Amino acid sequence: MIPRDREPGDDHRDAEESVHTPAGDGREAAGEAAEARARQRLEQSSVLRDALDGLREELRARLPSNEQGIDWMALYESLRRRFGSTGMRSLPAEVDEFGMDRAAVENVRPWLDVLFDRWWRVEVSGVEALPHGRPCLFVANHSGLIPWDGLMVCHALARARLTPETPRFLVEDWLLKLPFAQAWLMSIGGVRARRENAERLLRAKRSVVAFPEGAKGATKVFRQRYRVQRFGRGGVVRTAIAARVPLVPVAVVGAEEAHPVLFKVEAAARSLGLPFVPVTPTFPWLGPLGLLPLPSKWWIGFGAPLRTDELEPDAADDEILVWRLNEQLRAAVQSRLDEGLHERSSVWS
Repeated sequence: MIPRDREPGDDHRDAEESVHTPAGDGREAAGEAAEARARQRLEQSSVLRDALDGLREELRARLPSNEQGIDWMALYESLRRRFGSTGMRSLPAEVDEFGMDRAAVENVRPWLDVLFDRWWRVEVSGVEALPHGRPCLFVANHSGLIPWDGLMVCHALARARLTPETPRFLVEDWLLKLPFAQAWLMSIGGVRARRENAERLLRAKRSVVAFPEGAKGATKVFRQRYRVQRFGRGGVVRTAIAARVPLVPVAVVGAEEAHPVLFKVEAAARSLGLPFVPVTPTFPWLGPLGLLPLPSKWWIGFGAPLRTDELEPDAADDEILVWRLNEQLRAAVQSRLDEGLHERSSVWS
């Protein structure tokens, strides 16, 4: 091929082409790729819609209405919607800002009465010395994955009618991750264990039951029963000082035997978002029935309140004071536990 002679404007045109053509080609390529992705999404949605329509027609053909006029397809759709919204319902006017439903509390009260009076035969000590008409921060020992201890302490306080408001119990995050647990626990008075939540409840004149042992208390095995673990870094003390409410030590005897943990399986529990999977005399050997608590004899003892209203608000920043009150509180819970264990004649009576 014979090259032609170059003309005066050729160099300028070559420079323009070398600068502008690649960028233009890049923009065109990007636009074409975006168009292709959009077409692909439309095609996928169309295929999915056609597949769903085909499934409905197939079900309608295989499940025809009978002579009584039952529309099986309508029944299928109704059941699908019901199961898809299991544990959910429209919120009535009685639900407070933390999710407690007064109707749910009233519905569960007869069952709590049965557990309290007949199943665990709970004895209560020290409630007559508690302050009336003002909120308190109750601090108790903890055990087990299921918060039976929180429910029973709150039920004992509600029966004593110390305040017009229903006492609330704090729940660990990992427990709220279980299927349907969050909606049910919050509807009957459970609140996510956060310092700000406890302060808001106390300032609203609502008593709170806290378990500062946290997961360390819930994951104790049976040989460690009734040994109070470390109370964190003093969060309950700081909360009581900020809200200017008394700290009340509470000992719960009997909950450790309701679900006696022989040993823990931790590796398999991580996939479920749990700190551990308990192995008890009944679980997992009896399947779901193994989750039923054993009828141990319970004793709930309330100790003398520790006043915080005489302290200045900035006392919550005094690490030495907080540590001292925290240890004093833990010792008071342990002392009441030892007293309750001495008073109980046996695990079952």
